[in-house]
Amino acid sequence: MDYFIIIAILVFLSAAFGYINVRFLKLPNTIGLMVIAIFFTLAVFALSYFDATLLDAQKYIITQIDFKTVLLDIMLSFLLFAGALHTNFEQLKVQRWPILVFSTLGVLVSTFLVGTVMFFVLPIFGLEVGYVYCLLFGALISPTDPIAVLGILKKAGAPKKLETKIVGESLFNDGVGVVVFLTIFQFASSGSSEIHALEILELFGVEVIGGIAWGLLLGWVTYRLLKSIDDYDIEVIITLATVMMGTVVAQKFHISAPLAMVSAGLVVGNDTVRNSAMSDITETYVDKFWELIDILMNTLLFVLIGMEMLVLTFDLNYFLAGLAAIVIVLVCRYLSLLLPINFFKNKLDFVPNTNLIMTWGGLRGGISIALALGLTQEMHRDLFLVITYVVVVFSIIAQGLTVGKLVKKLA
Repeated sequence: MDYFIIIAILVFLSAAFGYINVRFLKLPNTIGLMVIAIFFTLAVFALSYFDATLLDAQKYIITQIDFKTVLLDIMLSFLLFAGALHTNFEQLKVQRWPILVFSTLGVLVSTFLVGTVMFFVLPIFGLEVGYVYCLLFGALISPTDPIAVLGILKKAGAPKKLETKIVGESLFNDGVGVVVFLTIFQFASSGSSEIHALEILELFGVEVIGGIAWGLLLGWVTYRLLKSIDDYDIEVIITLATVMMGTVVAQKFHISAPLAMVSAGLVVGNDTVRNSAMSDITETYVDKFWELIDILMNTLLFVLIGMEMLVLTFDLNYFLAGLAAIVIVLVCRYLSLLLPINFFKNKLDFVPNTNLIMTWGGLRGGISIALALGLTQEMHRDLFLVITYVVVVFSIIAQGLTVGKLVKKLA
């Protein structure tokens, strides 16, 4: 079975699940697709007791797809560029300082809070795990997922200034979270007893600052190219080339491709750039093209998340630890946002109950699962993959379905 057949099957399943959701369930697409994919996988499991053909085929598809590589190295760049392209730049500019603090200090504080609490909680379930590995889990679960957040918040009816904080934080904190994860991962892999601050700063500088700088340059070059011509077909292709070659170069020089694509998308999507570089028809085509890319990749991603059940180790203690982790992650996120929100709320006129809404609206998604899949067996990969999956499924389904009602009640 070659990759074209695998992609064809995934697109077919996405179309079929999407139709079922729109026709019958009527849930937000991201939630509905994942729910149907999970039930489809469970049905395949049940059917395998009589005939294992379908289960074997689904297992083959999942084993042929490197979810971590597909998401972090390919899909994420397209999804983040599309998300940033349609983000309100002016609101983002007003909220830049709290967003910066949420996506840096918030991730770091949450990482250490989650890791520390998990270190003491896991032995309750008979699971002895080293502190550094618990910190790894804290790092991979702390960033909120921009893909899940963007897809669900659009329909939540949140006030614009609140939506900007949650979306802006989610767009940037995945890059920071990945850097924190990689730093702890290197320390855990080396077995070294020392972490050099200079090495951490160097990694942070190259990945994060380099990624943002590269993205701003890409955005400026794209703007100049779009301004110099008036042909919507070629202009759409230019934006596509920006994402594809921009990602290739970022990966080549080990800088953050996701942060580069966020920066480039914000520049190209800026109203000033749009008005001066794009005709009305170009703007329409660029927006529609990237909306289609966003919908297609979101659809494939959440179907894949549902099917990733096949790689889980079914152990009761693992699932119980996952249920405990849901509460731990939510409480730690609330605490990590407490100080910055109290600091900024009077200066920027935050909506009431911002902390509660940002805690519940900070959804986890494919990025956390992708990072968990990158753990080694020595790092308790099977355990943390199950815990991560439980947290992500709860986050997308339970939090995703109720965040709109929470916003209407509290904001």
